[in-house]
Amino acid sequence: MDRATMNERVAVTDAAATMVRQLTLQHGPLMFHQSGGCCDGSAPMCYPVGMFITGPSDVLLGAIDVGLDDPVEIYMSESQFEYWKYTHLTIDVVPGRGAGFSVEGPTGMRFLIRSRMLSEAELQYFDLR
Repeated sequence: MDRATMNERVAVTDAAATMVRQLTLQHGPLMFHQSGGCCDGSAPMCYPVGMFITGPSDVLLGAIDVGLDDPVEIYMSESQFEYWKYTHLTIDVVPGRGAGFSVEGPTGMRFLIRSRMLSEAELQYFDLR
């Protein structure tokens, strides 16, 4: 099951929300940047807030409610967003080796993105029709 409401670009599974809460206890508030790099493929990279500096070429896709006081923001580079703007992204977690600089790396788990095409209603909501 994923935590989402209508007309959001991002969601999170219950398992990933649990992992984010656990990692927040260790690292403080967190954020995600959807990687498009060659080394980490398209892994969502999870960083302590302030460790990865977003800039004017990053798009705030939204924020996920993981059961903490504040939602966790999700960013993507503007150039990558042009390719992904018709998709809804869900952050999930599975067993495996985490991406190099992402905070889940040492846990034996890794975040990944599950995607689906936006529905007709979502396309209209985001003015993509």
